[in-house]
Amino acid sequence: MALTPGTILNRRYRIVSTLAQGGMGAIYHAVDENLGIQVAVKENLFLAEEYARQFQREANILASVRHPNLPRVIDYFAIPNQGQYLVMDYIEGEDLRQRIERLGTLSENEVIRIGIAICNALEYLHSRRPPIIHRDIKPGNIKVTPEGKIILVDFGLAKLMLEDQRTTTGARAMTPGYSPPEQYGVAPTDARTDIYSLGATLYAALTGVIPEDGLARLTGQAELTPVRQLAPKVSRRLASVIEKALAVEPEKRYQTASDFKRALMEASNLPPLLEELTVIPPPQIEPPLPTASAIGEGEKVLTQPLPTSSPIHPPTPRPITNRKGRQRVWRLVGTGITALVLALLFILVPDAPQWVRGQILNLAARPVTPTSTPTENLEPVYTPVLTATLPVISISSEPTSAPATLIPTLTPTLPNTQPPPSLIPTPTFTPAPTPFGGSGEIAFASNRTGIMQIWLMNADGTNQRPITSLPDGACQPTWSPDGQRLAFISPCREKRNLYEGTKIYVLDVVNGRAPELLPLPPSPAADFDPAWSPDGNRIAFTSLRAGQPDIYVYDLSNNTLLRLTDSRYVEKQPAWSPTGSQIAFVREAPYSQIWIMSDTGQYPIRLTVSGELNNLWPAWSLDGSVIFYSQMRPSSNIPWLMSMRYEDRGTPNKEVRIPPKNEPDVGPVAKVSLSPDGNWLAFESWPDGTNHDIYIMTINGGNRIRLTTDKDFDFGAAWRPPLRLPSP
Repeated sequence: MALTPGTILNRRYRIVSTLAQGGMGAIYHAVDENLGIQVAVKENLFLAEEYARQFQREANILASVRHPNLPRVIDYFAIPNQGQYLVMDYIEGEDLRQRIERLGTLSENEVIRIGIAICNALEYLHSRRPPIIHRDIKPGNIKVTPEGKIILVDFGLAKLMLEDQRTTTGARAMTPGYSPPEQYGVAPTDARTDIYSLGATLYAALTGVIPEDGLARLTGQAELTPVRQLAPKVSRRLASVIEKALAVEPEKRYQTASDFKRALMEASNLPPLLEELTVIPPPQIEPPLPTASAIGEGEKVLTQPLPTSSPIHPPTPRPITNRKGRQRVWRLVGTGITALVLALLFILVPDAPQWVRGQILNLAARPVTPTSTPTENLEPVYTPVLTATLPVISISSEPTSAPATLIPTLTPTLPNTQPPPSLIPTPTFTPAPTPFGGSGEIAFASNRTGIMQIWLMNADGTNQRPITSLPDGACQPTWSPDGQRLAFISPCREKRNLYEGTKIYVLDVVNGRAPELLPLPPSPAADFDPAWSPDGNRIAFTSLRAGQPDIYVYDLSNNTLLRLTDSRYVEKQPAWSPTGSQIAFVREAPYSQIWIMSDTGQYPIRLTVSGELNNLWPAWSLDGSVIFYSQMRPSSNIPWLMSMRYEDRGTPNKEVRIPPKNEPDVGPVAKVSLSPDGNWLAFESWPDGTNHDIYIMTINGGNRIRLTTDKDFDFGAAWRPPLRLPSP
């Protein structure tokens, strides 16, 4: 559980506030009582042996880092049966994302200075032995201190590049627009990965627009919008430098940070630059707000809605703010009006966006004093809060799926399938939190009324009630990300591995409408295993339309069906990654193993290498760093819970059992569903060997609680996301 303000940690660090929180721990602003200085404390509560070892390894990597553009590790300690803690510099100031919002775009001079400063940090990291690759450079992870110094923060994804490990894979989480294609797992990551991400960051600072996603560009689904098309006043030389850094092929980028730095210096009209560069300090805000940490402001986006588009299909161009053309309009107005008129505008338009008011003040040569702290999510990403530094691995070579085939449909649009209201207006209602997972409700299937129906209950097991009454039964519930709708299959009379004759329905739980059949192209074959995408626009499912089980995706926004897999194997049980850019699924070849592919069916890679064991029902952690699944022997129907880091995909002997074998067993664990806060797992279990019920436990396998006790069959738990309704 999160530490409360005032808690004294390790008899030394007094907790001031929580900066970010995820399913595996939190990041705190604290005060070192011994030295009287502010620090950032990063916490890991996931104490399985492998995860604990990797967290300590991250501390070891950063302990030796000493550079003026990088934070320092101050302390590391572990508290038995509680957690591990990494203490780092607390970096005050604003991050580059906030700076872009405040000013609209940055000047060439400032962008070059920031670029050179970060190149200095990368030169240092990449020249270490072994080299350290940051792999998460973006505006939210670059801080500008009150003195104007530039600091690269957040080493949650940093990796040692060991010299004897030549084939590596990308980071376990991506930031669409800032991550190069290889970071999606299509090629090795190395120093050039950081070059691309820094280029994307400088592109956004110059133009106010996030560049098109690297993987979408690699697959021909998007092209990079030239810098000067968005910002015509940028010099051709600097635009060329930025665009070279953004080449999708690593060999076409700058090969080292030194090369990139040299090109930036040659593109500038600045005098010879010193190693330690500064920019105009951010405006002072009193009292200081605890919005900065050694880990970076960007991690707080976990509590915000997911992007409305897949990283594979980004809009073009994508503004770094949600204000699009207003930035350019105000800049044009500002350059054509006198300082007096600007001052009048500042007075007469008190409701103008914060960055507009900042632009007015800047153009009038007056000091900038923001009246509020920006709160808008500027980067449409889903970034891991707590991650560990991991060894590099190689991808196993297995048969790959054929390219996905697009099948247009002419069927009517499903009612109420517009993009979830939660992704557009501000929500007006959120259920009260409970001790178990946040939103407080779990859907499941039960035949206690004589036939399987979808039931709903509170997360403490109270208020159990059916919400469907189909004559042929219903099961396999999956929630839309706004918590308003539920997809499920019917008919369903019992739990099965593969279903026959089933169709997918959608139920509007909020308005209580009758279930609607998902308007898929007509087919006598069964559709089952529905999984709703994080953006709310798509449903992945298993279908027998091609004669054997394959994975399909139906797009609710344009009524198209996409077949993702087309191999000779049985492929089923899709599960979306938190970003919506990848799908985990089960492939029987001949044993059931977990695989991962892009949301268009490309780049299939194997996650688990478990030998003669079956792995089923994958589920991603909220930060995308871990995949949970059930494992069982072919001769048994008793599954136990396993987990594996995304980073370790394709590597044998990297699986972690939950709870560890030396801990008390929790009995069978089938098909886990993570709570909205990422701290709890709901699942089906039958410890007595016969009575299948719904249980919950923490992600470490502790605090097991039985929620249903009926003598009939309960299964398929699905934790409801927090309900988000549109504003009136």
